[in-house]
Formats: sequence, structure tokens, C-alpha cells
Amino acid sequence: MALSDVWFVLIAALWAGYFVLEGFDFGVGILFPVLGRDDVDRRVMLNTIGPVWDGNETWVVVAGAGTFAAFPAWYASMFSGLYLALLLVLVSLILRGVAFEFRGKGRSDRWKRNWDRAIFWGSLLPAVLWGVAFANILRGLPIGADQEVHATFLSLLNPYGLLGGLTTLALFVTHGAVFLALKTVGEIRERARRIGWVAGILAAVLAVAFLAWTQSMRFDATGAGIAVAAAVAFLAGLLANRSGREGVAFTATAVTLALAVASLFVTLYPAVLPSSTDPAFDLTVHNASSSPYTLRVMSIVALVFLPVLVGYQAWSYYVFRKRIGREHIPPEVPVLAAPGHPGAAVASGDGETGGG
Repeated sequence: MALSDVWFVLIAALWAGYFVLEGFDFGVGILFPVLGRDDVDRRVMLNTIGPVWDGNETWVVVAGAGTFAAFPAWYASMFSGLYLALLLVLVSLILRGVAFEFRGKGRSDRWKRNWDRAIFWGSLLPAVLWGVAFANILRGLPIGADQEVHATFLSLLNPYGLLGGLTTLALFVTHGAVFLALKTVGEIRERARRIGWVAGILAAVLAVAFLAWTQSMRFDATGAGIAVAAAVAFLAGLLANRSGREGVAFTATAVTLALAVASLFVTLYPAVLPSSTDPAFDLTVHNASSSPYTLRVMSIVALVFLPVLVGYQAWSYYVFRKRIGREHIPPEVPVLAAPGHPGAAVASGDGETGGG
């Protein structure tokens, strides 16, 4: 196996890790207005992902950097052709990150509502746009002989692309609901389990439709087999969630997302960006890769630093492994303003964990 093939597999693994870890972050953010019936509920939800969300985002940074270094032609064509969609994803992630940090800095209801909306939209847009982007990559982009993608943002919003976006949205909501059921106690846990079941049924219908459409356009027996395995894992996750075995359910939905990404990359191979203009213009693992020397150096760097990344995240999840509930959220304690200060009282001890 050539090093370019090895790096194709590694980048697929990085995207799988990103979808598994950031997927439940997105799901929790999208469920903010659904499960968060009051401020305490929303603070519970925020604390389930507060210690880990920024580490989860690291995976997309590493995936992008790895693509840039290992497959510069792939990176250049994809990020220029999907520029507006990826810019919207970036802005959404920035907005969501700021909201996590700033929500607890003010005490007015209006302040919190505005940041709650930022968390919702900052989670919803990437959840949809990642699906739209990868669906269009599977479908094929209008790539010319110059290796440039001649597409507009509106052309990405075709029926197949939108179905891909709705599928990832439903999968992430299900994954997030299962994560909340795993990490919480009390009424919010029960509500999360119910939402997970409903969202999971919808996700299953959308995923089957997306798989059937994909295989009708680009049949690949191995990719289809992996997608079927993902469907089996997803069904097992839904049943486990319904019976209250949240650990099994979360493992199953994580496996589902990892297998879904694997199916996508296996179906693409050896292409990395198929051309809808002419198959001769496809960007492949071999014509889009860096030099063998560059790939060798990158392999050494990856062998050193990837275990550090994985180990740090595993340690973080172990430290913050316990469930939380409303009883674990301290009340907001008013602090009197300084003598002579005309401002209203502020509060401290909010108990929110915005980030690591």
C-alpha cells in the first residue's frame, strides 16, 4: 500500500473521529430549545459538553491540516469550490464557541436567550452543511481540466445535497440525545431518551433514502456493505436507548457515524473529488497527493502527535465521566454592587463550564 493510500485512510479516520465527537456536541446544541425548559436545564446541558467541546473541534483542524499537507490539490479544489459553505461552517463554529464562553457572563434573561440562539444556530448550520458538502462530493463536483471546481453555493443545495444535510442533522440530533441521556439524571434524562427515539426513527428513514440514492448513482458493494453495518449498529443503538442502556446506545450511535464516514470514503476511493464534468478530471489519491518525501515526514509527525491527541481526549472523558443533574447546578448568588455604583447586582457561582 502506497503512503498516499495510508494517508487517505488516516484522513478518513480523522473525519470519522470528528463526526463521532463533534456530532453529539451539535446534537446537544440543537436540542437546547427542545430539552432546555428553563435556565437550569440548559445549564445542565451545557455542562455535559463544556469540558470537551473544544477538544472535539480539534479533529476537524487536524483533518483539514492533514488534507492540506498530504493532498494539496484535494484541499485547494475542495476548499475553493465549497468556499461559502465552509465559511458558513467556520463562522457558525466561532459563534457557537463564543456563546459557550459568554453565556454565563451576564445575568439578564435577554443576554442568555441571545446566546442560547447562537448555540442553536451555531450547531444547526454545521450539522446540515457538512452533510450537504459531503453529499455533493459523493455526487461529483463540476471539476475542469484545470482542477478547479466551477460551482456556486446554490448549486450545492440540490435535492441530493439537501437530503444529505437532513440525514446528518437527524443523526447528530439522535447522537446528541443519546449522549444527554448517558450524561444526565432525572427528568432531563428521560426526555432525552424519548427525543432520541423519535429523532432516531426519522434519521433511519432519511439514511435509508440517502443510501439508496447514493448506490443508484455510484454503486460500490463494499461501501454498501459498510453502510448496512452502520444501519444495524444504529438500530441496536435505538433499541438500547429505549431500554435505558445509554452506554450501549451511545457506543452504537458512535459506531454508526464512524461506519457511515468509512462507507463514504470507501465509495469514493480511489477518487477524493470525483468530477461530474468528465471522469478524466477526477482528483484521485495518486494525482492529488504530495511527494513521497513529504508523506514520509508527515507519517513520522503523525506517529508522534496523534497518540498524544487521542490520549489527552481519553483522559478528559475519563475525568468528566459522571452524570449531572439539576441538583448539581449551584444557584446564582447575587453579589451587591460596589458602594455608590449605580449598576444592578450581578451574580457569581453560575456553575457553567464553557470550555477547557
